[in-house]
Amino acid sequence: MSIYKLSIFSLLILVIAFSSCDTKNPYDTGPAYDIEGNLAKDSLLIAAYLKTAEIDSLYRIYDPSGVVIIVQKEGSGSRPITGNAVFTRYIGSLMSDGSVFDTNIQQVAIDNGLFVEGKKYDLLSFSLGAGTVIQGWDIGFRRLRSGSKAQLIIPSTYAYRDAANNDRIPANSILIFEVDFKGME
Repeated sequence: MSIYKLSIFSLLILVIAFSSCDTKNPYDTGPAYDIEGNLAKDSLLIAAYLKTAEIDSLYRIYDPSGVVIIVQKEGSGSRPITGNAVFTRYIGSLMSDGSVFDTNIQQVAIDNGLFVEGKKYDLLSFSLGAGTVIQGWDIGFRRLRSGSKAQLIIPSTYAYRDAANNDRIPANSILIFEVDFKGME
């Protein structure tokens, strides 16, 4: 009888052991995002774009991160620091084809088939460095003075990386934002 109980106990242990083994690791989400590789590729694409793009500017800032800030109108205010509330109007487009994917300007939304009935097209406010906007915005706005108008060219590494954010922003997209930095608190 004890051999019978021992056999049942052993069988039970084996069943528990094999059923608790998961052959698919839930943390194995595929290859890691290649930050350096994608940034190098995006930098070449941005450099080629800037050689041919006709963009009026006062000056350009080539941030070490790879974000390019093209200042079109210099503001007279100070630059924001972490924690400041930033207020802006913006138009977001893809560098690859110029298609607009987001804006907080109602007429631009209408013109580009983005208008949403009932949505308020007000100034966007965000806290610099709080992680509520893409990292490229935190990088770009730190280099602008309040009152500036600029274009932020943001490599995919500091935007949505390899995630397809929505049907208008493909994975690994380089983004361009026309921003009108209205002020900060």
